[in-house]
Amino acid sequence: MDLDTLYREERPRALATLIRLLGDFDLAEDGLQEAFAAALEQWPAAGVPRNPRAWLVSTARHKAIDRVRRDKSLAAKQAEIAYLGEVAVPAPGLAEQPFTDDLMRLIFTCCHPALALEAQVALTLKTLCGLSVDEIARAFLVPPSTMAQRLVRAKAKIRGARIPYEVPGSDQLAERLDGVLRVVYLVFNEGYAATSGDALVRRELCNEAIRLGRLLRTLFPDASEVAGLLALTLLHDSRRAARLDERGDLVTLEEQDRSRWDRGQIAEGQALAEAALRRGGAGFYALQAAIAALHAQAVRAGETDWPQIAALYALLLRLHPSPVVALNHAAAVAMGERLDRGLRLIEQLEAGGELQSYHLLPAAKADILRRLGRRAEAAAAYERALELVTHEAERRYLERRLREVRSTP
Repeated sequence: MDLDTLYREERPRALATLIRLLGDFDLAEDGLQEAFAAALEQWPAAGVPRNPRAWLVSTARHKAIDRVRRDKSLAAKQAEIAYLGEVAVPAPGLAEQPFTDDLMRLIFTCCHPALALEAQVALTLKTLCGLSVDEIARAFLVPPSTMAQRLVRAKAKIRGARIPYEVPGSDQLAERLDGVLRVVYLVFNEGYAATSGDALVRRELCNEAIRLGRLLRTLFPDASEVAGLLALTLLHDSRRAARLDERGDLVTLEEQDRSRWDRGQIAEGQALAEAALRRGGAGFYALQAAIAALHAQAVRAGETDWPQIAALYALLLRLHPSPVVALNHAAAVAMGERLDRGLRLIEQLEAGGELQSYHLLPAAKADILRRLGRRAEAAAAYERALELVTHEAERRYLERRLREVRSTP
Protein backbone atom coordinates (compact mmCIF):
# COMPACT_ATOMS: atom_id res chain seq x y z
CA MET A 1 0.00 0.00 0.00
CA ASP A 2 1.51 3.38 -0.96
CA LEU A 3 1.49 6.21 1.54
CA ASP A 4 -1.02 8.32 -0.40
CA THR A 5 -3.55 5.48 -0.38
CA LEU A 6 -2.89 4.76 3.28
CA TYR A 7 -3.34 8.46 4.13
CA ARG A 8 -6.75 8.53 2.45
CA GLU A 9 -7.95 5.27 3.95
CA GLU A 10 -6.50 5.40 7.49
CA ARG A 11 -6.58 9.11 8.29
CA PRO A 12 -10.28 9.47 9.25
CA ARG A 13 -10.42 6.78 11.93
CA ALA A 14 -6.88 7.48 13.18
CA LEU A 15 -7.83 11.13 13.64
CA ALA A 16 -11.12 10.25 15.33
CA THR A 17 -9.24 8.04 17.82
CA LEU A 18 -6.71 10.79 18.50
CA ILE A 19 -9.41 13.38 19.17
CA ARG A 20 -10.95 10.97 21.67
CA LEU A 21 -7.58 10.42 23.33
CA LEU A 22 -6.37 14.03 23.29
CA GLY A 23 -9.64 15.92 23.56
CA ASP A 24 -8.48 18.63 21.13
CA PHE A 25 -9.14 18.89 17.40
CA ASP A 26 -6.13 21.01 16.47
CA LEU A 27 -3.69 19.05 18.65
CA ALA A 28 -4.88 15.77 17.13
CA GLU A 29 -4.66 17.08 13.55
CA ASP A 30 -1.17 18.49 14.06
CA GLY A 31 0.05 15.32 15.76
CA LEU A 32 -1.30 13.09 13.00
CA GLN A 33 0.28 15.29 10.33
CA GLU A 34 3.65 14.89 12.07
CA ALA A 35 3.10 11.14 12.34
CA PHE A 36 2.52 10.87 8.59
CA ALA A 37 5.66 12.92 7.99
CA ALA A 38 7.59 10.47 10.19
CA ALA A 39 6.07 7.55 8.27
CA LEU A 40 7.21 9.10 5.00
CA GLU A 41 10.76 9.14 6.35
CA GLN A 42 10.84 5.75 8.13
CA TRP A 43 8.60 3.33 6.25
CA PRO A 44 10.43 3.24 2.90
CA ALA A 45 13.43 1.70 4.69
CA ALA A 46 11.79 -0.09 7.64
CA GLY A 47 8.65 -1.25 5.86
CA VAL A 48 4.98 -0.57 6.60
CA PRO A 49 4.00 -1.73 10.13
CA ARG A 50 1.61 -4.66 10.48
CA ASN A 51 -1.02 -2.28 11.89
CA PRO A 52 -0.40 1.13 10.27
CA ARG A 53 -3.26 2.87 12.05
CA ALA A 54 -2.07 1.81 15.52
CA TRP A 55 1.45 3.01 14.64
CA LEU A 56 0.12 6.36 13.45
CA VAL A 57 -2.06 6.84 16.53
CA SER A 58 0.79 5.98 18.90
CA THR A 59 3.30 8.19 17.07
CA ALA A 60 0.85 11.09 16.77
CA ARG A 61 0.02 10.85 20.46
CA HIS A 62 3.70 11.11 21.40
CA LYS A 63 4.14 14.02 18.97
CA ALA A 64 1.20 15.78 20.63
CA ILE A 65 2.69 15.30 24.10
CA ASP A 66 6.00 16.71 22.85
CA ARG A 67 4.16 19.68 21.35
CA VAL A 68 2.43 20.43 24.67
CA ARG A 69 5.76 20.13 26.51
CA ARG A 70 7.27 22.71 24.20
CA ASP A 71 4.50 25.16 24.99
CA LYS A 72 5.72 28.31 26.73
CA SER A 73 3.11 27.94 29.48
CA LEU A 74 4.60 24.60 30.52
CA ALA A 75 3.71 24.97 34.17
CA ALA A 76 0.04 25.38 33.32
CA LYS A 77 0.20 22.29 31.11
CA GLN A 78 1.58 19.83 33.67
CA ALA A 79 -1.76 18.24 34.44
CA GLU A 80 -2.56 17.89 30.73
CA ILE A 81 0.82 16.28 30.05
CA ALA A 82 0.27 13.82 32.91
CA TYR A 83 -3.14 12.94 31.55
CA LEU A 84 -1.89 12.44 28.01
CA GLY A 85 0.93 10.26 29.28
CA GLU A 86 -1.53 7.95 31.03
CA VAL A 87 -3.98 7.51 28.13
CA ALA A 88 -3.79 4.02 26.68
CA VAL A 89 -3.19 3.55 22.99
CA PRO A 90 -6.04 1.54 21.41
CA ALA A 91 -5.38 -2.09 20.65
CA PRO A 92 -5.13 -3.18 17.02
CA GLY A 93 -8.46 -3.69 15.30
CA LEU A 94 -10.81 -0.93 16.39
CA ALA A 95 -14.26 -2.09 17.41
CA GLU A 96 -17.00 -1.55 14.87
CA GLN A 97 -20.00 -1.40 17.21
CA PRO A 98 -21.89 1.90 16.99
CA PHE A 99 -21.09 3.21 20.47
CA THR A 100 -17.41 2.23 20.36
CA ASP A 101 -16.70 3.30 16.80
CA ASP A 102 -14.50 6.40 17.10
CA LEU A 103 -15.52 7.76 13.72
CA MET A 104 -19.21 7.63 14.56
CA ARG A 105 -18.50 9.08 18.00
CA LEU A 106 -16.72 12.04 16.44
CA ILE A 107 -19.52 12.63 13.93
CA PHE A 108 -22.03 12.90 16.77
CA THR A 109 -19.66 15.26 18.60
CA CYS A 110 -19.34 17.52 15.56
CA CYS A 111 -23.10 17.42 15.02
CA HIS A 112 -23.90 18.99 18.39
CA PRO A 113 -27.08 21.13 18.36
CA ALA A 114 -25.10 24.08 19.76
CA LEU A 115 -23.59 24.43 16.28
CA ALA A 116 -25.48 25.57 13.20
CA LEU A 117 -26.31 22.66 10.88
CA GLU A 118 -23.97 23.83 8.10
CA ALA A 119 -21.16 24.27 10.63
CA GLN A 120 -21.75 20.75 11.95
CA VAL A 121 -21.48 19.26 8.50
CA ALA A 122 -18.52 21.38 7.40
CA LEU A 123 -16.50 20.61 10.52
CA THR A 124 -17.08 16.89 10.14
CA LEU A 125 -16.15 16.89 6.46
CA LYS A 126 -12.94 18.79 7.24
CA THR A 127 -11.95 16.76 10.29
CA LEU A 128 -13.01 13.24 9.41
CA CYS A 129 -12.76 13.15 5.65
CA GLY A 130 -9.81 15.43 5.12
CA LEU A 131 -11.69 17.48 2.55
CA SER A 132 -10.12 20.82 1.76
CA VAL A 133 -11.85 24.09 2.54
CA ASP A 134 -12.31 24.60 -1.21
CA GLU A 135 -13.99 21.20 -1.61
CA ILE A 136 -16.37 21.85 1.28
CA ALA A 137 -17.13 25.35 0.00
CA ARG A 138 -18.09 23.90 -3.39
CA ALA A 139 -20.40 21.39 -1.69
CA PHE A 140 -22.22 24.29 0.00
CA LEU A 141 -21.94 26.65 -2.98
CA VAL A 142 -20.24 29.37 -0.89
CA PRO A 143 -16.85 31.16 -1.23
CA PRO A 144 -13.89 29.37 0.43
CA SER A 145 -13.25 32.37 2.70
CA THR A 146 -16.79 32.09 4.08
CA MET A 147 -16.37 28.39 4.74
CA ALA A 148 -12.98 28.91 6.43
CA GLN A 149 -14.57 31.37 8.87
CA ARG A 150 -17.37 28.92 9.67
CA LEU A 151 -14.85 26.17 10.45
CA VAL A 152 -12.84 28.40 12.79
CA ARG A 153 -16.00 29.45 14.63
CA ALA A 154 -17.23 25.84 14.94
CA LYS A 155 -13.97 24.64 16.55
CA ALA A 156 -13.96 27.63 18.91
CA LYS A 157 -17.56 26.87 19.88
CA ILE A 158 -16.75 23.24 20.75
CA ARG A 159 -13.73 24.33 22.77
CA GLY A 160 -15.45 27.24 24.51
CA ALA A 161 -18.66 25.37 25.32
CA ARG A 162 -16.69 22.29 26.46
CA ILE A 163 -18.81 20.06 24.25
CA PRO A 164 -17.96 16.49 25.30
CA TYR A 165 -16.49 13.97 22.88
CA GLU A 166 -19.12 11.27 23.19
CA VAL A 167 -22.05 9.56 21.55
CA PRO A 168 -25.04 11.19 23.24
CA GLY A 169 -27.66 9.30 25.19
CA SER A 170 -30.68 7.85 23.43
CA ASP A 171 -32.75 10.90 24.40
CA GLN A 172 -30.37 13.15 22.44
CA LEU A 173 -29.62 11.01 19.41
CA ALA A 174 -32.61 12.08 17.32
CA GLU A 175 -31.90 15.83 17.60
CA ARG A 176 -28.47 15.28 16.03
CA LEU A 177 -29.60 12.86 13.33
CA ASP A 178 -30.23 15.47 10.60
CA GLY A 179 -26.66 16.71 10.81
CA VAL A 180 -25.21 13.20 10.89
CA LEU A 181 -27.22 12.14 7.84
CA ARG A 182 -26.13 15.27 5.98
CA VAL A 183 -22.49 14.48 6.78
CA VAL A 184 -22.70 10.92 5.49
CA TYR A 185 -24.54 12.12 2.37
CA LEU A 186 -21.88 14.72 1.52
CA VAL A 187 -19.05 12.30 2.27
CA PHE A 188 -20.56 9.91 -0.26
CA ASN A 189 -21.13 12.69 -2.80
CA GLU A 190 -17.49 13.76 -2.62
CA GLY A 191 -16.44 10.13 -3.07
CA TYR A 192 -18.86 9.43 -5.91
CA ALA A 193 -18.12 12.60 -7.87
CA ALA A 194 -14.99 14.27 -6.52
CA THR A 195 -14.97 18.03 -6.95
CA SER A 196 -11.30 18.18 -7.93
CA GLY A 197 -8.24 16.07 -8.72
CA ASP A 198 -7.55 13.33 -11.22
CA ALA A 199 -9.76 10.57 -9.81
CA LEU A 200 -13.46 11.11 -10.41
CA VAL A 201 -14.37 8.40 -7.87
CA ARG A 202 -12.73 8.38 -4.42
CA ARG A 203 -13.43 4.80 -3.47
CA GLU A 204 -12.40 5.15 0.17
CA LEU A 205 -14.97 7.92 0.79
CA CYS A 206 -17.78 5.92 -0.86
CA ASN A 207 -16.92 2.88 1.24
CA GLU A 208 -16.70 4.92 4.44
CA ALA A 209 -20.07 6.57 3.82
CA ILE A 210 -21.72 3.19 3.24
CA ARG A 211 -20.08 1.78 6.37
CA LEU A 212 -21.33 4.73 8.43
CA GLY A 213 -24.78 4.33 6.89
CA ARG A 214 -24.88 0.74 8.09
CA LEU A 215 -23.85 1.81 11.59
CA LEU A 216 -26.61 4.41 11.63
CA ARG A 217 -29.07 1.73 10.56
CA THR A 218 -28.23 -0.26 13.71
CA LEU A 219 -28.85 2.87 15.82
CA PHE A 220 -32.09 3.88 14.03
CA PRO A 221 -33.58 0.68 12.55
CA ASP A 222 -37.04 2.24 12.14
CA ALA A 223 -36.02 5.63 10.69
CA SER A 224 -37.09 5.91 7.06
CA GLU A 225 -34.48 8.56 6.25
CA VAL A 226 -31.65 6.36 7.55
CA ALA A 227 -32.87 3.50 5.36
CA GLY A 228 -33.31 5.93 2.49
CA LEU A 229 -29.78 7.29 2.77
CA LEU A 230 -28.22 3.81 2.91
CA ALA A 231 -30.34 2.79 -0.08
CA LEU A 232 -29.28 5.89 -2.02
CA THR A 233 -25.57 5.30 -1.43
CA LEU A 234 -25.80 1.61 -2.34
CA LEU A 235 -27.77 2.26 -5.53
CA HIS A 236 -25.41 4.98 -6.75
CA ASP A 237 -22.32 3.02 -5.76
CA SER A 238 -23.62 -0.01 -7.68
CA ARG A 239 -22.74 1.89 -10.89
CA ARG A 240 -19.15 2.64 -9.87
CA ALA A 241 -17.45 0.14 -12.20
CA ALA A 242 -19.28 1.50 -15.26
CA ARG A 243 -18.74 5.23 -14.69
CA LEU A 244 -15.27 5.44 -16.24
CA ASP A 245 -13.85 3.88 -19.39
CA GLU A 246 -10.43 2.23 -19.71
CA ARG A 247 -8.82 5.67 -20.21
CA GLY A 248 -10.40 7.05 -17.06
CA ASP A 249 -12.88 9.19 -18.99
CA LEU A 250 -16.41 9.84 -17.76
CA VAL A 251 -19.19 7.58 -19.06
CA THR A 252 -22.63 9.14 -18.61
CA LEU A 253 -25.53 7.18 -17.16
CA GLU A 254 -27.12 7.02 -20.60
CA GLU A 255 -23.99 5.41 -22.11
CA GLN A 256 -22.98 3.04 -19.31
CA ASP A 257 -22.67 -0.73 -19.75
CA ARG A 258 -25.37 -1.79 -17.31
CA SER A 259 -24.11 -5.36 -17.17
CA ARG A 260 -21.26 -3.98 -15.05
CA TRP A 261 -23.61 -2.65 -12.38
CA ASP A 262 -23.44 -4.47 -9.03
CA ARG A 263 -26.72 -6.39 -8.85
CA GLY A 264 -26.21 -7.34 -5.19
CA GLN A 265 -26.00 -3.71 -4.15
CA ILE A 266 -28.98 -2.87 -6.35
CA ALA A 267 -31.12 -5.57 -4.72
CA GLU A 268 -30.20 -4.42 -1.22
CA GLY A 269 -30.70 -0.76 -2.13
CA GLN A 270 -34.10 -1.35 -3.73
CA ALA A 271 -35.32 -3.29 -0.69
CA LEU A 272 -34.21 -0.48 1.62
CA ALA A 273 -35.79 2.17 -0.61
CA GLU A 274 -39.10 0.30 -0.60
CA ALA A 275 -38.94 -0.06 3.20
CA ALA A 276 -38.32 3.67 3.57
CA LEU A 277 -41.31 4.56 1.39
CA ARG A 278 -43.58 2.07 3.17
CA ARG A 279 -42.92 3.96 6.40
CA GLY A 280 -44.27 7.11 4.78
CA GLY A 281 -40.82 8.25 3.81
CA ALA A 282 -41.24 11.36 1.68
CA GLY A 283 -37.97 12.56 3.11
CA PHE A 284 -34.99 14.03 1.26
CA TYR A 285 -33.04 10.76 1.14
CA ALA A 286 -35.94 8.35 0.76
CA LEU A 287 -37.23 10.19 -2.32
CA GLN A 288 -33.77 10.30 -3.91
CA ALA A 289 -33.42 6.58 -3.22
CA ALA A 290 -36.72 5.96 -5.01
CA ILE A 291 -35.37 7.88 -8.02
CA ALA A 292 -32.13 5.88 -7.99
CA ALA A 293 -34.15 2.66 -7.78
CA LEU A 294 -36.07 3.62 -10.95
CA HIS A 295 -32.76 4.12 -12.77
CA ALA A 296 -31.57 0.72 -11.53
CA GLN A 297 -34.70 -1.02 -12.83
CA ALA A 298 -34.07 0.02 -16.44
CA VAL A 299 -32.18 -2.73 -18.27
CA ARG A 300 -31.42 -0.25 -21.07
CA ALA A 301 -31.22 3.54 -20.97
CA GLY A 302 -34.17 3.80 -23.35
CA GLU A 303 -36.40 1.98 -20.84
CA THR A 304 -35.85 4.56 -18.08
CA ASP A 305 -39.16 5.82 -16.68
CA TRP A 306 -38.32 9.51 -17.03
CA PRO A 307 -41.89 10.78 -16.45
CA GLN A 308 -42.00 8.98 -13.08
CA ILE A 309 -38.52 10.27 -12.21
CA ALA A 310 -39.57 13.82 -13.11
CA ALA A 311 -42.67 13.43 -10.92
CA LEU A 312 -40.55 12.29 -7.97
CA TYR A 313 -38.19 15.21 -8.47
CA ALA A 314 -41.19 17.55 -8.53
CA LEU A 315 -42.32 16.12 -5.17
CA LEU A 316 -38.77 16.38 -3.80
CA LEU A 317 -38.58 20.00 -4.96
CA ARG A 318 -41.90 20.84 -3.32
CA LEU A 319 -41.01 19.22 0.03
CA HIS A 320 -37.27 19.94 0.12
CA PRO A 321 -36.63 22.90 -2.21
CA SER A 322 -33.11 23.66 -3.39
CA PRO A 323 -31.61 24.96 -6.65
CA VAL A 324 -29.73 21.69 -7.23
CA VAL A 325 -32.94 19.65 -6.89
CA ALA A 326 -34.61 22.12 -9.27
CA LEU A 327 -31.82 21.52 -11.80
CA ASN A 328 -32.24 17.75 -11.54
CA HIS A 329 -35.98 18.14 -12.01
CA ALA A 330 -35.44 20.25 -15.13
CA ALA A 331 -33.06 17.67 -16.58
CA ALA A 332 -35.54 14.85 -15.87
CA VAL A 333 -38.33 16.81 -17.56
CA ALA A 334 -36.10 17.28 -20.60
CA MET A 335 -35.18 13.59 -20.74
CA GLY A 336 -38.87 12.73 -20.72
CA GLU A 337 -38.92 14.08 -24.30
CA ARG A 338 -40.08 17.53 -23.19
CA LEU A 339 -36.86 19.24 -24.17
CA ASP A 340 -38.28 22.74 -24.62
CA ARG A 341 -39.92 22.72 -21.17
CA GLY A 342 -36.76 21.40 -19.54
CA LEU A 343 -34.77 24.16 -21.22
CA ARG A 344 -37.19 26.82 -19.98
CA LEU A 345 -36.85 25.52 -16.41
CA ILE A 346 -33.07 25.67 -16.64
CA GLU A 347 -33.17 29.19 -18.05
CA GLN A 348 -35.31 30.23 -15.08
CA LEU A 349 -32.69 28.80 -12.74
CA GLU A 350 -29.99 30.57 -14.71
CA ALA A 351 -31.80 33.89 -14.31
CA GLY A 352 -32.11 33.33 -10.55
CA GLY A 353 -28.33 33.33 -10.19
CA GLU A 354 -28.10 30.83 -7.31
CA LEU A 355 -26.13 28.33 -9.41
CA GLN A 356 -23.96 30.80 -11.29
CA SER A 357 -20.74 29.03 -10.21
CA TYR A 358 -22.12 25.47 -10.58
CA HIS A 359 -20.76 23.90 -13.76
CA LEU A 360 -23.58 21.35 -14.06
CA LEU A 361 -26.11 24.10 -14.82
CA PRO A 362 -24.54 25.18 -18.14
CA ALA A 363 -23.58 21.55 -18.81
CA ALA A 364 -27.22 20.46 -18.51
CA LYS A 365 -28.34 23.39 -20.66
CA ALA A 366 -25.74 22.49 -23.29
CA ASP A 367 -26.93 18.88 -23.38
CA ILE A 368 -30.55 19.93 -24.03
CA LEU A 369 -29.50 22.41 -26.71
CA ARG A 370 -27.39 19.68 -28.35
CA ARG A 371 -30.39 17.35 -28.43
CA LEU A 372 -32.50 20.15 -29.92
CA GLY A 373 -29.92 20.64 -32.68
CA ARG A 374 -29.09 24.19 -31.57
CA ARG A 375 -25.36 23.63 -31.93
CA ALA A 376 -24.02 27.17 -31.68
CA GLU A 377 -25.93 27.80 -28.44
CA ALA A 378 -24.86 24.39 -27.13
CA ALA A 379 -21.21 25.24 -27.84
CA ALA A 380 -21.52 28.49 -25.88
CA ALA A 381 -23.05 26.63 -22.92
CA TYR A 382 -20.31 23.97 -23.00
CA GLU A 383 -17.70 26.75 -23.01
CA ARG A 384 -19.33 28.27 -19.91
CA ALA A 385 -19.33 24.87 -18.17
CA LEU A 386 -15.64 24.46 -18.98
CA GLU A 387 -14.89 27.77 -17.30
CA LEU A 388 -16.41 26.45 -14.07
CA VAL A 389 -15.53 22.73 -13.98
CA THR A 390 -12.77 21.68 -11.55
CA HIS A 391 -12.42 17.96 -12.23
CA GLU A 392 -10.25 16.70 -15.07
CA ALA A 393 -12.43 13.73 -16.06
CA GLU A 394 -15.47 15.98 -16.34
CA ARG A 395 -13.41 18.57 -18.21
CA ARG A 396 -12.39 15.98 -20.81
CA TYR A 397 -16.04 14.93 -21.23
CA LEU A 398 -17.19 18.52 -21.76
CA GLU A 399 -14.35 19.17 -24.21
CA ARG A 400 -15.39 16.09 -26.21
CA ARG A 401 -18.99 17.29 -26.37
CA LEU A 402 -17.85 20.75 -27.41
CA ARG A 403 -15.80 19.30 -30.26
CA GLU A 404 -18.81 17.25 -31.37
CA VAL A 405 -21.22 20.20 -31.58
CA ARG A 406 -18.63 22.33 -33.35
CA SER A 407 -17.87 19.66 -35.94
CA THR A 408 -21.43 18.58 -36.66
CA PRO A 409 -22.64 20.14 -39.94
